[in-house]
Amino acid sequence: MPLVAWSAVAYASGLLAGFAFVERVALAISSLVIIAALAALRMERRWAAAALVMAAGAVLIALAEANHERGCAAVLAARRRWELRVDAPAAAGGVARGTISADGCTRRATVLVAEGQGAPGEVLAVTGQPSVDERTVLVQNGRLTVLGPDGVLARLRARTGARIDRLFGDDAPMVRALVIADMGAIDTEQRNRYANAGLVHMLSVSGLHVGIIALALQLLGATLRLPIVPTRIATLLLLVAYVVGIGAPPPAVRAAVMLGVLVASRLRQRPTNAWAILALGGVVPLADPRIVLDLGWQLSVAGAAALISGGALAGRVVPAKWKGMRRKLASGAVVSIVATLVTAPLVAWAFGRISLVGPATNLLADPVMGMLQPVLFLALCIPIGPVERLCADASHALILAFDAVARAGAAVPHGAPAVVPTATSAVLAGVAAVAALVACTSRSARPALVGAGALALLVVAPVLRPRGAFTELHVIDVGQGDALAIRTRAGRWILIDAGRSWLGGDAGRSTVVPYIAHRGGDVPLFVLSHPHADHVGGAASVFAALHPARFLDPGYVGTSPPYRAALGEAARDRIPWQRVRPGDSLAVDEVVLTMLAPDSVWASNLADANLASTVLVARVGAVRFLFTGDAEGPEEDWLLTRDPAALAADVLKVGHHGSNTSTTAPFLAAVHPRLALVSVGAHNTYGHPDAAVMQALHASGAQVLRTDRAGTIVVRTDGRRIEVEARDERWSIPERPVP
Repeated sequence: MPLVAWSAVAYASGLLAGFAFVERVALAISSLVIIAALAALRMERRWAAAALVMAAGAVLIALAEANHERGCAAVLAARRRWELRVDAPAAAGGVARGTISADGCTRRATVLVAEGQGAPGEVLAVTGQPSVDERTVLVQNGRLTVLGPDGVLARLRARTGARIDRLFGDDAPMVRALVIADMGAIDTEQRNRYANAGLVHMLSVSGLHVGIIALALQLLGATLRLPIVPTRIATLLLLVAYVVGIGAPPPAVRAAVMLGVLVASRLRQRPTNAWAILALGGVVPLADPRIVLDLGWQLSVAGAAALISGGALAGRVVPAKWKGMRRKLASGAVVSIVATLVTAPLVAWAFGRISLVGPATNLLADPVMGMLQPVLFLALCIPIGPVERLCADASHALILAFDAVARAGAAVPHGAPAVVPTATSAVLAGVAAVAALVACTSRSARPALVGAGALALLVVAPVLRPRGAFTELHVIDVGQGDALAIRTRAGRWILIDAGRSWLGGDAGRSTVVPYIAHRGGDVPLFVLSHPHADHVGGAASVFAALHPARFLDPGYVGTSPPYRAALGEAARDRIPWQRVRPGDSLAVDEVVLTMLAPDSVWASNLADANLASTVLVARVGAVRFLFTGDAEGPEEDWLLTRDPAALAADVLKVGHHGSNTSTTAPFLAAVHPRLALVSVGAHNTYGHPDAAVMQALHASGAQVLRTDRAGTIVVRTDGRRIEVEARDERWSIPERPVP
């Protein structure tokens, strides 16, 4: 690699280390690893000095960033009115995602919209109750007001997005991701599928896509026998217009800069090293240093580097006698393997998995993408009705083919093992990836391979460990019903309810079983809250597929077909059945469960199964979760008379989907949760959740999340802190103030 490339690597690494700087020990380890890697590669002393300069720069950036973030956190938390720019149209009752700003401070934000509306390309005023942590802002009871139009780039991007929605219909979410880098409309299941298949980097506009468009334009010019120089200049101008029109995302800017440098060098007939071109393209977006944290930029640069290195390696290892398609396939396979290895640390850190099938799926998907991207480009660049319709129809078949590759790759058993990378292992893996790139292009690859192999050995143990640092509660979005899953640090699951059933299907088969199976781990315990169909509907399917080791039931006799089916499947599978008894406790790994209700004497005189719901507390360290099923006011009163102190909890699963029959004022006062979770179906006919109950929860100081707005919700705790993830955003739940 030339000096400019190594300088770019050092600069970007220094920025990353600075932004990630939390403890001096972590930075010291990172610096030592980098210096050791450079020594292993037999670089000159000036490179070790450069590494030290990089570390010093990282410290300065880290300190400046820390001061800035602390100041911004205080500024944003103190305000009750901010400016908001949304990624997608927002309306009352929905969840808005975008960037929030005030007094020069900007952060990603999630707004639970109670009133008003807004759209991309507009500047909105938002008011509400904020929760600010080191990464994001959550605003509850958000009220939106349109202030006026946003900047030119934002308006162009919004206009392009609206045109995509009009032209492509059901394919619009995919086209938005491929053309304007808007992945917000792609659901989590689809994104996970592409991550498992090793194709997630293709879901956002990147240098690959811009390069494909450039190649297509060059081929068009050659086909029309246009002069070479004007064709190259026109291609560059069209690409600049395209990048500006989609809002100039960093990966596209990187690619446009690279193509500009390449065109300029060819026009001047002065060959330029590919690494130098990549270095310039990668560094230009870093005029804003925070771009170094953008996953799209990271994957774009890593992918381009893998393409250069993989091509060099293929030129050496593919036999010269291989010609034609045989040589193309072999070279493509080499490049795909290198790309998968180089991007693996980034994918593992961002998505928590490593795709082993990535080389094969990329080999199959590349030609599909090579045809799809120019078609999408033509559809947006030629606003003529017949051309638009022709391109939209052609793209539909190609999108289906692309998705078929992803589905096939994701379906391979054990094709994407889950990983839990630590900060140290991520740094080591990144250095190993750089060493692998050097090995591919170096004449003497042995030192680099030795360094990469040694670092990989250090990475494997911590990265592939099955245990995690957090216990997780997953409130699975099953519509109007309940399905909750506690994942222990050992990767095992405690299931509470299994969603609803309907004619010909149930949520257990369609949602719960795939959700658990995808993440892996056995099920030592299934707890049923009560025998109503929206809770027990999927239980039989869960029993048949996941074979829980134990079945806890409130013991209230139910006659519904789903409940009978669950009991029958449990008997056939020989799953031990046990009735819930108040005061009983059991432990599953670090999770301690304590049963609070129902009492058999209490339940024997009831006519409504809701009033005999299982109520239990799950304790992880100092953090308590309270699960209430569909318990209503009378059962809450019964609990209050027994032991009100036992109801105190940090996280409350709100009873009966937020109905006004539950969550009475005395009960809420006894629980006093920091976070309240409502499992409810969108636009349900029951009118759940009740507005007065939601207002009471907000007034109590709890953050409130609903599955009809936020989708599946994941709550993580280490026994002290609580972190929430919903709609691909993460934030921390603040601790209660000390009286």
